[in-house]
Amino acid sequence: MVKITSEVINMGNLEQDQKEESVSFQSTVALIGFVGGTLWSFIGYLAYYFSFTKFGPSIILMPWALGDWKHDLLGQWIGILVIGILSIGIAFMYRLIFAKVNQVWPGILFGIALWLIVFGFLHPLFEEMEPILRLDLNSLVTTLSLYIIYGLFIGYSVSYEYHERTVHEGETIQD
Repeated sequence: MVKITSEVINMGNLEQDQKEESVSFQSTVALIGFVGGTLWSFIGYLAYYFSFTKFGPSIILMPWALGDWKHDLLGQWIGILVIGILSIGIAFMYRLIFAKVNQVWPGILFGIALWLIVFGFLHPLFEEMEPILRLDLNSLVTTLSLYIIYGLFIGYSVSYEYHERTVHEGETIQD
């Protein structure tokens, strides 16, 4: 008689039958934030490059960085990276406020609120940016559209992931 051990039985399992360990929800939110920030600030750079708006992602460096390098391509790329890092915090803010709402509207409203915060309340930090009422129509429409799409991307991605993990997988996510 041959003695069958658990090792022999486990060897028969296919790789696809084994359950993958999932990445934590916190890590996923951070990744969504970073990707959303870098993606949409890169699109913002393209809008700046093609003169749809008067300023690019390097505007984030204006209050802190000295020198004219921040207006060059290097400044734009560093601005994209900084916005990507700041977007991690923004994604966690969305997660705390709206993660349970699996709709597009909270993301759109979140993007509009972010735009109002940046262009309305934080305007004094950015000396080279004109006030909202003095922005040209192209800059106004382009930046508002980018913020709406950015908010939609962050919002729906976080809400969708939350919904998938709680409803379909039965995972418990700490609030």
